[in-house]
Amino acid sequence: MSANVLFDAPGPKARVRNIIYTVVGSLAVIGGIVWIILRLNDKGEFDPDLWGIFNYSGIRQNILDSLVATLKVFALAGVLSLVFAVVLCVARLSEHRPVRWLAVAFIDLFRSIPLLITIFAFWVGLVGDMEPFWALVLGLTIYNGCVQAEVLRAGINAVPKGQKEAAYALGLRKTQVMATVLFPQAIRSMLPSIISQLVVTLKDTSLGFMILYPELLQSARLIANNTPVNGVYPFVQTVTVFGVIYISLCMILSGIATWLERRGRRAKTGIKVAAAAEPAAVAEIVDTAPDKK
Repeated sequence: MSANVLFDAPGPKARVRNIIYTVVGSLAVIGGIVWIILRLNDKGEFDPDLWGIFNYSGIRQNILDSLVATLKVFALAGVLSLVFAVVLCVARLSEHRPVRWLAVAFIDLFRSIPLLITIFAFWVGLVGDMEPFWALVLGLTIYNGCVQAEVLRAGINAVPKGQKEAAYALGLRKTQVMATVLFPQAIRSMLPSIISQLVVTLKDTSLGFMILYPELLQSARLIANNTPVNGVYPFVQTVTVFGVIYISLCMILSGIATWLERRGRRAKTGIKVAAAAEPAAVAEIVDTAPDKK
């Protein structure tokens, strides 16, 4: 028998009421979708000629190139942000006050500044002339590294203190304790949050269109503005196609996070306990020593 802590089990009337709310809500959502489809149909947005532009080899190649450019930025920024997060987390937990205060100030500063401003500052020459690719990568690395550092710090603080004290009692140095005891458990417990922030990193690559980097959103803007069909610009069609691409990429990352979480729960850790066995027979003790007279 399970006890409901947060709420009481619904009674017959509450169950009926919940069913009614579910049906009404579902009908409202379906009605909204049908209304949107009818409105788009009235405006001619389902004209096959408008959707046919994506059959052109040039547009397909443009989409593929922008997808590769987006994934390049995401892969590099994702890896660098995780490495930078580890460095910031170690500094944030340092026993030296100047180092800890500097890390806190850095994290709070770049978490407070809008990411677009950081990217634009790198692009316009804050640290010298910089290509849009590196301006986007550095902006994403710094911002997401600060966020990931706080995620890792929360994971480390969630590890029971007894484990750290036991590691120090065994003679391990602080570096060894962090690398072999704290970080592995923090990463494992906070893995869903880490993957979720990587999804945010992927979506934030769309800010590259502000600095003219040829990523997906920039490609969508060019296609929608430069490919009129019978005097109509295919904004709805372009947004739909590129939206599906973004949603698919995010769902893949979310699926990876779910798979890793399930795999972590199934992982067998610890020392395997031997199965119980029958007690060994006690051998008779025979005194073979010579009698002393």
